[in-house]
Amino acid sequence: MNPALTIAALPLSHVENTNDIGAYDLDVLITDSLTGTVFAKTHQPSAITYDAVRLKGIAIDTARYQLTPNQRAFGVRISYAGSSGIFPFDTTSLNLYVVENQVVRPVLNQFIVESRSGDWDGVCTGSFNSTSRSIEIGAPGVEGYVSLKVTEKNTRSVNVVSKIECVTKELQQTRSNITITYRNGHYPTPKHMKLDF
Repeated sequence: MNPALTIAALPLSHVENTNDIGAYDLDVLITDSLTGTVFAKTHQPSAITYDAVRLKGIAIDTARYQLTPNQRAFGVRISYAGSSGIFPFDTTSLNLYVVENQVVRPVLNQFIVESRSGDWDGVCTGSFNSTSRSIEIGAPGVEGYVSLKVTEKNTRSVNVVSKIECVTKELQQTRSNITITYRNGHYPTPKHMKLDF
């Protein structure tokens, strides 16, 4: 991105939020790095929701998402974590944005890039699942926007006690690929790749 500009993502808490359930609005801003003047922005009501999990963090993703020859996107990654020690859970979603006419426009929403869950005894024995997804730029399509090529890796593992050590054993690993095509002004997130809380 342009070093003269700064990206900021600001969660705005709702009054009715509790530790376990609630929502945040999300303001995404592009500002002048020297003066702080807002160059472009968007406001997304209830963009961050949670139920039985908590907001863990927000980070800017400046990977090279070149969607058209003249349009490069940036990302906002939103991480969540569960509160149960014996049922561990955490997940990270990705939103992608482009800047058009002093407006920050979302083009991909709540796409899960990482997710981990499990069930264990709090000491060693348990089973775990993890999913990771990566995005590569595909061929140009509608309105000159490229497709997004998603590679997904799913892993199942268990922890068992072997002699006096806790050992992790991988049971299964699968890979799959999917292509998301730009249409109607955005990239629709497949249902099984989207946050559902």
